[in-house]
Amino acid sequence: MSMIRKMTVLTACAVLLAALPAAAAETIKIGAVLAVTGPAAFLGAPEAKTLEMLAAQFNAAGGIKGMKVELLIKDTAGDAEKALSLAKQLVEEEKVFAVIGPSTSGESMKIKQYMDENATLLISCAAAEAITTPIMKWVFKTPQNDANAARWIFTDMKKKGIKKIGVLASNSGFGKAGAGQLEKLAPEFGIEIAISESYDKAAVDLDAEVTKLKSKDVQAVVNWSIEPAQSKVPVSMRKMGWMVPLYQSHGFGNIKYAEAAGPAAEGILFPAGRLLVADGLADSNAQKALLLKYKKDFEAATKEAPSTFGGHAYDAFTLLAKAIEVGGPDKEKARAALENLKGFVGTAGVFTFSATDHNGLGMDAFELLTVKGGKFVLAP
Repeated sequence: MSMIRKMTVLTACAVLLAALPAAAAETIKIGAVLAVTGPAAFLGAPEAKTLEMLAAQFNAAGGIKGMKVELLIKDTAGDAEKALSLAKQLVEEEKVFAVIGPSTSGESMKIKQYMDENATLLISCAAAEAITTPIMKWVFKTPQNDANAARWIFTDMKKKGIKKIGVLASNSGFGKAGAGQLEKLAPEFGIEIAISESYDKAAVDLDAEVTKLKSKDVQAVVNWSIEPAQSKVPVSMRKMGWMVPLYQSHGFGNIKYAEAAGPAAEGILFPAGRLLVADGLADSNAQKALLLKYKKDFEAATKEAPSTFGGHAYDAFTLLAKAIEVGGPDKEKARAALENLKGFVGTAGVFTFSATDHNGLGMDAFELLTVKGGKFVLAP
């Protein structure tokens, strides 16, 4: 081989090698740990479908800041230990840029310290205020705080003169956190919790628990859960002919829960974001256009109705994309960009983050909804 040819070959190899890092930088790995199956599948399944839809949309439009998205979704089946194992796999083996999820509060509480210690963004799709309180540098969440959901419920009760209530909550992380917020905030509204009962998140019959509440002659019931078991509460109440108001948490925001309860779901009250009633919003509402687009896109992609849970994943992905657009493919700069993001319109509300607020949503992110004719509508 001539000297000139050898130099040409060597130059070509050098050019190829030099190009390799650039090629690698053209892809950004985003991980997700979601309860796609198991008792919390009504949360994780729409979240996974939303992320897949968004990744395809962003990639078709050129990616995030010119980088194609490689989405890695891991199914936790709602198990906290599995969530931690899968998060470690994504961070240590897959070298993901960030992790979206988990779907539930218990899983999020399990992995948040690990994510913070490993300086990798976690944008949780779970609601418990404890996920972001106290603040951890690398941990954020998109659902509205459970404390504000409790305040919405108590505000409505106070208007109606309800002063004595019973509480039911699943034994999940979300249920326990919600029950704690109800107990903490009730005195501020002059409300007495006469009885508080916990039930297994996989329960298929809640007659015994409901009977205990009924015996206390309470004026209303609050149930705090994210699992299908929550649909058993109204069924048990109506079967007993017990017609006091039933309030559910914002974990009721999937129409499948109402469908599972059938006619017994009619009249249930619960705080939720505006996605579920997007069609009825005023045209001037800052969220309406985005909500209708997500609703249309999700229905077209999945042939299913959207839920607030899929919306939490939508917010997590789009917030992360914006942070990368501002901060670039540098973890610390993207984290700082997210922490300083103001007025970002999402499905759960308009986000304004800060160094002391890694949720970015207030009381105004909620509306009070009810079930009427098998559909979610704004409460009168």
